[in-house]
Amino acid sequence: MREQLTFTRTIHFAHGRRGRKELREGSPASSAPRGTVPRVVRLMALAIRLKQLLRERLVADQAELARVGHVTRARVTQILNLLNLAPDIQEAILFLPRIEKGRAQVTERDLRPIAAMPDWRAQRRMWSLLMAASGHRQLAGE
Repeated sequence: MREQLTFTRTIHFAHGRRGRKELREGSPASSAPRGTVPRVVRLMALAIRLKQLLRERLVADQAELARVGHVTRARVTQILNLLNLAPDIQEAILFLPRIEKGRAQVTERDLRPIAAMPDWRAQRRMWSLLMAASGHRQLAGE
């Protein structure tokens, strides 16, 4: 004989795009976090993923990445250059706060001169200046 299981779950309906009802689990207050993930965070994550694809030989080279991604080889290089940043800077980028209003205070273009620096100490100094100028808190230990 089979036992009967009963699950209890609170669900909420909310108005989505174009007035359609959407099912949301949990309470309305516990819905998705507010704001958007900064573009530079998504690009950093993409750079890590592209490196993994290259390392695992799932793609032949950067030119193939460009073809598959419908971007130029130069753009793939720009994205992969984010991996030249010191590991603690990469981590700080991945944990930048969501943008709730206005524009992102740190952009990929801001990071290009930092990533071009071969010395991680110099990178950390430049990163600290960028964070101070944008109003973010700096890396621990700076």
